[in-house]
Amino acid sequence: MTITWRSATVQRLGAAWAGSQELFATLTSGPEPGREVRALAHPDLVGSPRPGDRVLLNVSALARGLGTGGYALVVALPDALPPDPPPGPGHLVKARYTPLQTMVLGADDQESPHHALLADADDLDGTPVVVADLHSALPAVVAGVRADAPHARVAYVMTDGGALPAAFSRAVAGLREAGWLAACVTTGQAFGGDLETATVHTGLLAAKLVVGADVVVVAQGPGNLGTGSRWGFSGVAAGEALNAAAVLGGRPVAALRVSEADPRERHRGISHHTTTAVGRVALAPVDVAVPDSPGAFHDGVRAQARALCGRRHTYVEVPAAGLDEALATSPVRLSTMGRGLDADRAGFVAAAAAGRHAAGLLG
Repeated sequence: MTITWRSATVQRLGAAWAGSQELFATLTSGPEPGREVRALAHPDLVGSPRPGDRVLLNVSALARGLGTGGYALVVALPDALPPDPPPGPGHLVKARYTPLQTMVLGADDQESPHHALLADADDLDGTPVVVADLHSALPAVVAGVRADAPHARVAYVMTDGGALPAAFSRAVAGLREAGWLAACVTTGQAFGGDLETATVHTGLLAAKLVVGADVVVVAQGPGNLGTGSRWGFSGVAAGEALNAAAVLGGRPVAALRVSEADPRERHRGISHHTTTAVGRVALAPVDVAVPDSPGAFHDGVRAQARALCGRRHTYVEVPAAGLDEALATSPVRLSTMGRGLDADRAGFVAAAAAGRHAAGLLG
């Protein structure tokens, strides 16, 4: 268990979005002094960096060449520490017992103005809950909802299988700004949403009862973890989220993870992540939304989906007409594993089909 540390000096600032500041810094320690790296700071946690500031960086993922944006992460501005936060309510600690644990006021916290509403809450009252494996499915699912229900109020429940800070997601920031998302609810160890909750269950209830969502979308933050093994991937939690939606009286809808371009055979057609999470982990009956797109590839996906459903889940074929146009209106860039809409259309259309089906459940 190690962290690869570097000190650096900020040279210039880059792009900024809600809760995040990109910057470029020159390393002053390690084997490559003078090298410029792209880094990301979350000002709410570490303060606001400026050119000339000394920064302490965590470059562990960068040094290993991992994805998730390719950033070094700003751990601290040693010479420009932010002021202490004002004393306030809330005792939910997120990223617990890590060096950057942060304390937040949870919607389900005893000190929250929403506590009385959530204390004994136990029913989503049939609210459609679309659960996706990858964060990149989020804008596509919302586009599918809006294709048929443009005025539906959509909330995003972010689980902690990927990035923990909601501020890391440009998609969430862009969808919020465009009015496509009414709120982001961060659950478990994830933090920084419009609302915080302790669990996926209270996250779903907060989305329904506090946000007033008509449709809820659940997915992990950016940067899912996978090991190439049957059970070793963070998307297993998608099956658990489907169970949570069913237990609470919601209408769980599984968004298929589909690809026609992924070089890895286990992710071609319906990904093994979906077959495990939906076929093995999701014990409650769920709707499995499948687009009716023409062609041999999609015929194969439909055959896979029918086998996945078996006797437990409900196979739902969804009209794909108009979904390409809906996806083209997305206010944020559509990208999954570095592939855009043109490179891997099937994945985005499958996610949008789940959103369209959820819209149809609104009556």
